[in-house]
Amino acid sequence: MTTLIICLFLALLLPLLAKAPVAYAMAKFGGYNNNHPREQQSKLTGFGARALAAHQNAFESVILFAPAIVLALATGNTHQAVIVLAIVHIISRVLYNIFYLLNIGLFRSIVWGVATLCSFAIVYQCIP
Repeated sequence: MTTLIICLFLALLLPLLAKAPVAYAMAKFGGYNNNHPREQQSKLTGFGARALAAHQNAFESVILFAPAIVLALATGNTHQAVIVLAIVHIISRVLYNIFYLLNIGLFRSIVWGVATLCSFAIVYQCIP
């Protein structure tokens, strides 16, 4: 159970960590505009645009993963398969951000699929 909670914590932390490359790109793009950050972000290209997309996708991933983990905890389905799926999800999401920043589209898509399937597989493990 502790591992699942740690994975949930990491999943919630990933969008915040994914903001760092966005902030870096914004700083390089005329300084971080704290008054209108979304306007500035909409003008990012290349690395900055990819960093922003990775950051936004991290939030989208949490929408699937967090309820899956809460369901597993609530139903007592905290067995080894669920733990492995949760760990694989976190590793896949970290790799997703790295591949996105490095502009490696094929591997990015593969690890996105793996992470997404892990979330659904966790939910499936909770069906009696």
